[in-house]
Amino acid sequence: METFTKTLCGLEVRAALFGKEDAKRTILFFNGIGARLEVAEEFADHLPDCRIVTFDVPGVGGSPASKAPYRPVLLSKMAIELLDDLGIDKVDVFGVSWGGAIAQQFVKDNQDRCNTMTLAATTAGMVMVPGHPSALLKMVTPKRYLDPNYMLEVAPSIYGGDIGDNILKLEKFAKMAMGGSTRGYLYQLLAGYGWTSWLWLPQIKIPALILMGNDDKIVPPVNGRMLHSRLPNSQLEYLDCGHMFMMTKPEKTTQLMSDFYAQH
Repeated sequence: METFTKTLCGLEVRAALFGKEDAKRTILFFNGIGARLEVAEEFADHLPDCRIVTFDVPGVGGSPASKAPYRPVLLSKMAIELLDDLGIDKVDVFGVSWGGAIAQQFVKDNQDRCNTMTLAATTAGMVMVPGHPSALLKMVTPKRYLDPNYMLEVAPSIYGGDIGDNILKLEKFAKMAMGGSTRGYLYQLLAGYGWTSWLWLPQIKIPALILMGNDDKIVPPVNGRMLHSRLPNSQLEYLDCGHMFMMTKPEKTTQLMSDFYAQH
């Protein structure tokens, strides 16, 4: 992993490249809410033929918080500036959870720069079928990213699936995700308020892979069917897990991605 600092849209951000420079594909990765770019490292190991570029959004990890709230379109502009600065032309876009919204926005804005889009445990925004109220209430604050013990305590009720049986992986994730500011987390929440891709999803013609967890407490699996119904060139796959299947089942997740890439 190579990390570096860039100024994108007037904001200083911490970015990273994983993998070989001569890799067959380059993945532009958008992370979940509050999570640092280190979270991508483990699943990157399972995609040896891919190079991954990502960045900490303002207020997360090594990126200072912005002075004012922002919208997903700003992060889309930041991402294209990063690709241009690195000399990267076309990418396979990959967004997880909150980052899935940013991935959709990026593809809408830059479809000519995208080969495929993969959406994991995400929704079309404000038209989503919401998750369990108790899980959503625990996500209003970034406490789980600031207190590893709290993360271990609430993770099973928030994320669902067998996350409670993967304590070592959960501890590792908690350490990788820690960092950032409360203001940055709040701005991430506000970025998604009122946003939806529902009306323009049919305009996205590139191949899309939708991955959902059957026992996701935050993003119920029905949201995957909703995305699938709006994306004209999409494939929907379910994993026997909760919201964190990328962490608990990295081999299965990346195998589905590799198979999808092989088709396109």
